[in-house]
Amino acid sequence: MYFDTHAHYDDERFNEDRDELLQTMAAAGISLILNAASSLESSKIALSLADKYPFIYASVGVHPHDAKDMTDNTAAELEKLLLHEKAKAVGEIGLDYHYDHSPRDIQRARFREQLELARHAKKPVIIHEREALPDMLDIIKDFTDLNGVVHCFSGSWETAKIILKMGWNLSFTGVVTYKNARKSREVVENIPSDRYMLETDCPYLSPEPVRGRRNSSLNLPHIAEFVAMVRGVSVEEVAATSMENGKKFFGII
Repeated sequence: MYFDTHAHYDDERFNEDRDELLQTMAAAGISLILNAASSLESSKIALSLADKYPFIYASVGVHPHDAKDMTDNTAAELEKLLLHEKAKAVGEIGLDYHYDHSPRDIQRARFREQLELARHAKKPVIIHEREALPDMLDIIKDFTDLNGVVHCFSGSWETAKIILKMGWNLSFTGVVTYKNARKSREVVENIPSDRYMLETDCPYLSPEPVRGRRNSSLNLPHIAEFVAMVRGVSVEEVAATSMENGKKFFGII
């Protein structure tokens, strides 16, 4: 049984078959899904999906792409959403200097604001980072009291060790199956067994051998198989370990 710890079923690419697809998950061995938010509106949709499906949980938060759209009231609105019993984390939040859809100073300010929200709400955080590693590390060092996961981790083992030393986790997507993902494979091989999770980040980042198609949680076994091969363990062990780690991280009983 698998836990997809980061998916986006609120995405419009699932509009035509969302319910039909989600109804196939149990039979395919996908027993838990965390729908990660990227805006105030997607936070609300994520919680509505969690209300509808017993196996779906949600995070709430504003992605750095949308940081420019946050107002001084957004954090208060997110805080209200966090009162929902299936709201398990703040995220995904962070920094993205690749696209710069929001000015960098605004990204940093709203990132800190949402980290403070998580601290106040006593919730873990889901971190997005792209081409902003120094600033991300500089900010999160002020929040070592939080429990966090850097999602879709594709950095070096040296970077991974810095994050792991904080007590935080890393999660891996289909990117680890790509031929040029040498750094990711080194991290997968060396990370302690109690510190990793698996995710699809669907509809993005489909793993080999289905790369290029719309992704879904049904492809999580491909990622697990690759991780198992790299770590030299069984697929069953990877599935069970990532399930246990994910449930512990998100506080799912």
